[in-house]
Amino acid sequence: MNKIIVLISILALILMTSGCANEKEIGKYTYQPYGLFDEDEKRNNNIEYEVSIGNVIWGVLLVETIVAPIVIFGWYLYEPVGKKSHKLPKGVKSN
Repeated sequence: MNKIIVLISILALILMTSGCANEKEIGKYTYQPYGLFDEDEKRNNNIEYEVSIGNVIWGVLLVETIVAPIVIFGWYLYEPVGKKSHKLPKGVKSN
């Protein structure tokens, strides 16, 4: 029984790292997902990012493995969506 649990955990880790938060090509550049540990290295201020819901679900489901949530939240939590729009919020006027 323990071998089956270990095998399922390893399979889940492999699927998780290739899973939900994917890199995205925006313009002529490819942007990588980032997490809490590599935010300074991979985050671009001109790109809009969203939390990867699939990775959050995997992190919660695999919380007992300890390693899986650390990997997910550390390196694959946010995925690039597109360029940030520089529009003013509703009700705000420019000078």
